[in-house]
Amino acid sequence: MGSELREECGVFGVWGHPEASRLTYYGLFALQHRGQESAGMAVARDGIVLSHRGMGLVSEVFDRETVRELEAPAAVGHVRYSTTGSSLLVNAQPLVVRFRGGHLALAHNGNLVNAAEIRRELEDRGSIFQTTTDTEVFAHLVAVSGHEDIPTAVLESTSVVRGGYALLILTPRCLIGVRDPHGIRPLCLGRIDGAYVLSSETCGLDTVGAELVREVAPGEMVVISDAGIRTEKLPGVGPEALCIFEYIYFARPDSDLRGINVHAVRKRLGRILARRYPVEADVVIGVPDSSISAASGFAEEAGIPYEIGLVKNRYIGRTFIQPRQELRAFGVKIKLNAIRRVVEDRRVVLVDDSIVRGTTSRYIVSLLRQAGAREVHMRISSPPYRHPCFYGIDTSSSGELVARERDVEQIRAYIRADSLCYLAPEDLERAVYPEGRARRGFCTACFTGDYPVPVPGAENVKFALEACGEPATGGRS
Repeated sequence: MGSELREECGVFGVWGHPEASRLTYYGLFALQHRGQESAGMAVARDGIVLSHRGMGLVSEVFDRETVRELEAPAAVGHVRYSTTGSSLLVNAQPLVVRFRGGHLALAHNGNLVNAAEIRRELEDRGSIFQTTTDTEVFAHLVAVSGHEDIPTAVLESTSVVRGGYALLILTPRCLIGVRDPHGIRPLCLGRIDGAYVLSSETCGLDTVGAELVREVAPGEMVVISDAGIRTEKLPGVGPEALCIFEYIYFARPDSDLRGINVHAVRKRLGRILARRYPVEADVVIGVPDSSISAASGFAEEAGIPYEIGLVKNRYIGRTFIQPRQELRAFGVKIKLNAIRRVVEDRRVVLVDDSIVRGTTSRYIVSLLRQAGAREVHMRISSPPYRHPCFYGIDTSSSGELVARERDVEQIRAYIRADSLCYLAPEDLERAVYPEGRARRGFCTACFTGDYPVPVPGAENVKFALEACGEPATGGRS
């Protein structure tokens, strides 16, 4: 569910605008839902790259004076939830490096599944790493490539790495955007006042008033400079496999992916749930925020009143947004509260987008019962989450997943709901493409175990950069 899954990261970049730092600042606000542990910005000015990074939310890391000091015509920004590399300031992005080819800043959303292997090889050749993130692997590959032209070095580096990624690289001469060969992680291109903008989601473009030009294609590199924009194709472009969880949970409801609105997809998921698994109930509620669209769709299809039954505290800050499991349950208690007058003595349908570890779902069911709900019927707008993700979501250990060794009835008993129903994998595609549109592929590995990018030992590995002694605690964007 939303409070159990951890977002990946958000990236945002601007080239050719006199207020690039201000636009990037607002763009990061729009992408804050994708990461709350750290935020940062790097700018290109007078032939060098400057940066400011910090732990916490965008509003905690930046103030008006800091943004003013970073004024420049080109900028990249990043919000992070760690999925490779610990939650430390040294791992905050953009990562700025200086080498014989000049200055560059990297902002990365995703995971490289062969990062540890590449890192060992680079260290054997004399490379010295300063962080525990896989993002730094990109930087070293560029530095050792021998190419004076940075875009050429970046293109060559993509032939070595494997995984899911959307990568922004800023140099004094250009802004580069790269999307992995399968398009697992999203990235889009926009324009404002003659300047170009790159963003993880279209909501970032909307926030700064930029017009969507198009999505960066899977396996595409765009190079933006004062001379204009050019594109290159990455080697080894494979079948398209956008992460389906962008539609289910990660992306903001007002964002569009592949030209399809996220809210509309989630609402259709709720309608399919209601048709497949009807239930006699008095009220439908959703777990805020990502499940509200699906809950409203369920209610409309089922003809059951929709109500706000759970209230989310939106003013907590990073102290309670913690990656460690022992702090999650306490965080949920602080973040959510039930409205007794909505659920008391009523049969409640509780709609959520997913159940990952199960502890939060169990707590919310208990919360509703304590508020007087007579029955709690849980409906999940995705299939059972059975397999770990290695491409940028914080579920890289199958032992954490409640559905890994349990069937639906056992999960129902664990979370103590009166009934529990999930969608099937084929329902997801039906919700995205309901009218016979040309269908494009998705990564659904967390449901099916079919990984578009092979992960050696995927069933037994807790993904981490073990080569450098990094504990397997989750990590990067």
